[in-house]
Amino acid sequence: MAPEHDPEFALTRYCKETGVVVSMGHSSATYEQAMMGIANGATSMTHVFNGMTPFHHRKPGLVGTALRVRDIYGEVICDGCHSHLAALNDFFAAKGRDYSIMISDSLRAKHCPSGGEYELGGHPIEIRDNGLAYLKGTDTIAGSTLHINRGLRLLVEEALVPFDAALNACTINPARCLRVDDHKGRLAAGYDADLVVLEDNYDVCQTYCKGVAML
Repeated sequence: MAPEHDPEFALTRYCKETGVVVSMGHSSATYEQAMMGIANGATSMTHVFNGMTPFHHRKPGLVGTALRVRDIYGEVICDGCHSHLAALNDFFAAKGRDYSIMISDSLRAKHCPSGGEYELGGHPIEIRDNGLAYLKGTDTIAGSTLHINRGLRLLVEEALVPFDAALNACTINPARCLRVDDHKGRLAAGYDADLVVLEDNYDVCQTYCKGVAML
């Protein structure tokens, strides 16, 4: 939600009181408005850098808030197109290993070849060779077709993010953000045995859902 459109942060407080995780995004909020959102219960930020005003040294906005406040979660799209590799490295350096969340921002066109035409919210979109979805006939990005394992590879091999931070961003950090880390996000006794086995090149070798191998 956009904190600047929540009068007196009433909805933010209500969500916090009723157990709903509030993530700020798609917003032009100032740094001060974002900080007030956090003070009233927001605990995360939706795809940092995208869907928000750019960082400016005199108007830090949501981006500056995400980088400044280390102990709120920040999602970031890790396809190398939505955000430059250097920006991804800066983001993980600021958030550390415990508050960064890697997301794909993938649409239903994921796994489909480039050149196809699809729809998003009633708007026609097209998939191009770089894996991004664009509003048809424009250069406006509408989403991605990124696979999470490819995002992990990009973070480690190209953005040079430490492996433990990149892996946490795909596993335990989103589980903590959603408050399901008592049974998701790690390999431990009593946790759901949700596993993904990767090859050295990050290709998926095998997956398990609650201990059951998936074909």
